[in-house]
Amino acid sequence: MAAVAAAPSSCGSALAASASSSSSSRRFCVGRSLRVPSYSGTGRFAPLSVRATTSTEEPATTTTTSTPTVSVTSTTEETSLQTDELIADLKAKWDAIENKTNVLIYGGGALVALWFSSTIVGAVNSVPLLPKVLELVGLGYSGWFVYRYLLFKESRKELAVEIEELKGKITGAVKE
Repeated sequence: MAAVAAAPSSCGSALAASASSSSSSRRFCVGRSLRVPSYSGTGRFAPLSVRATTSTEEPATTTTTSTPTVSVTSTTEETSLQTDELIADLKAKWDAIENKTNVLIYGGGALVALWFSSTIVGAVNSVPLLPKVLELVGLGYSGWFVYRYLLFKESRKELAVEIEELKGKITGAVKE
């Protein structure tokens, strides 16, 4: 396994000095570089040179013949095309809705219900010991559910039948 090694530099103990100094004054050691392993595709790791520079100094470039180059292609055209398709699809669906006021009322009601439930959960969470008691109740119910419906083969079949019945009631499909 390749290790990350620091190359020797002329800045000496600048990193140690910056670590012991206050956090408001930060120093960068320009002469120190790290050798980071990168995958070359041949089953071996090739070193990748990394150098830290300050914003006023030009970064030093080193050329290594064994360092692989990675080409990155931009997908902004694909992203903008997908975004345009999504917006056009949403506009078409919005135009197809006959009663837009009901949609806005239901959406606003859903937001109010979400805000109200968040307020209630925050109030319950601020009561001492109540969240831990509710966690214990939830843990107990989860344990009972596992014992009742998931532990044995017959009870798993019973659960599957109950789920199918519930799906039929929700969708309106009558099972024969």
